[in-house]
Amino acid sequence: MNLVRNVLDHRFATALLLAMLASTLAAADKRPNVILFLADDLGWNGVRSFGSDFHETPNVDALAAQGVRFTDAYSACTVCSPSRAAIMTGKYPARLHLTDFIAGQAAPYAKLSIPDWTKYLPHSEVTVAEALKAGGYKTAHVGKWHLNPKGRDANRYQPTDHGFDVQVMKPPAKGYFLTRPAGSFQKGDFTTDYFADEASKLIDRWKNERFFLYFAFDVPHTPIQGKQQLVDAFAAKVDSNAIHHNPTYAAMVRSMDDAIGTVLDALQRNGIEDETVVIFTSDNGGLSHKFRKPTGFTDNDPLRRGKGSAYEGGTRVPMVVRWPGVAPAGSTCREPVIGNDLYPTVLQLASVSGDASHNADVDGRSLVPLFQNPQARLDREAIYWHYPHYHAGGFALPGEPHNGPYSAIRAGKWKLIEYFEDDRVELYDLESDVGESNDLASREPRKAAELRSQLQAWRRSVDAQLPQPNPNHDPVKAEPRS
Repeated sequence: MNLVRNVLDHRFATALLLAMLASTLAAADKRPNVILFLADDLGWNGVRSFGSDFHETPNVDALAAQGVRFTDAYSACTVCSPSRAAIMTGKYPARLHLTDFIAGQAAPYAKLSIPDWTKYLPHSEVTVAEALKAGGYKTAHVGKWHLNPKGRDANRYQPTDHGFDVQVMKPPAKGYFLTRPAGSFQKGDFTTDYFADEASKLIDRWKNERFFLYFAFDVPHTPIQGKQQLVDAFAAKVDSNAIHHNPTYAAMVRSMDDAIGTVLDALQRNGIEDETVVIFTSDNGGLSHKFRKPTGFTDNDPLRRGKGSAYEGGTRVPMVVRWPGVAPAGSTCREPVIGNDLYPTVLQLASVSGDASHNADVDGRSLVPLFQNPQARLDREAIYWHYPHYHAGGFALPGEPHNGPYSAIRAGKWKLIEYFEDDRVELYDLESDVGESNDLASREPRKAAELRSQLQAWRRSVDAQLPQPNPNHDPVKAEPRS
């Protein structure tokens, strides 16, 4: 009996020693954990701290109050897959040739034929997860991936094939409601709640290690569905004069915010809140229009248009960063930043950014200096977009000239859009006209020519694919039909 007791005592002492050692090593490692929350189709004004007069987002707003709010943050593309690829690699979608949502939208009779683009994230790319894993971090992907090809090869391009130790993908569901039990959740429960619970369990498991958690939401993307209790609560608060007034969409945004709260609670109960950098942003603007008609889901006002378009409503997104003890609480940064900046940012936070193999051809710039000093400036001339595709949200509205495939550049206060269908440019002063209502291309021809030349030089530098004339063009058949 004494022998058994001694063995048990020894095992307990050993376990206790290992736990203390792990805790000591974690404390000695001053590198922070990193959590990246990525909303899906949430526009710039989609949260209360960025202007929504209807949506309720107390957890995102608390992050903004505790850290830095970026007013001029952008997604790398006007649709999701390219934006997500840019975050994973630090490269512009044009450089990756991954320029549309996978698997894209056909436009067989449009004026231009889209290029033969890459419909998956190649294994040759060193992702942020692979870089951090090599640096000793645990890595987890929770939620929407959307970087694997369609068809039989899809399972060869999952998050765990790109450096993530763990992937939590969407369980069987109809829309956002489970069709069978998953984890501790039952049929009919909301999938966003399931994702939040799984993310929290990972934090509980990894509390004594350094980790990178990429929580990629699939809300408030279509289909527009919400938990009935939340839908009913928002329906009672609808104000037809408000910018936002869709109770179901508001319920989805609230479920997203509640999920963020669940994860933040896990940090707090494990005592690692002060050791964790939290970043929140979105993959593109809200879907305000489809086939030239308002969707009724959301409105990106004061920005023009939304997802799928070349205008600010398609790419300007909310972004907040909380870094306890470093990022000044309640501060605002007005420096233009873009999604591919997150790759070198996270690598620098994890102290693995010095490895050249992780940074070959990376286009992003680390935002760590802006986290530390929101009034700082990044050393670059411009940021760029390239979308050689057609999208349901990007069709010209009645009275507007045709647009379609485009490239764009923002340099300081200026933004220029180059449309490929008619070789036309539009120029806007975002400092005085954030809604892009006053095209200055004819009044500022020298500035327009300068920016167009810079944009074209950039396209050449990244080997951007261009659309070509379509021999099957039929203007009648090309007209959008809902």
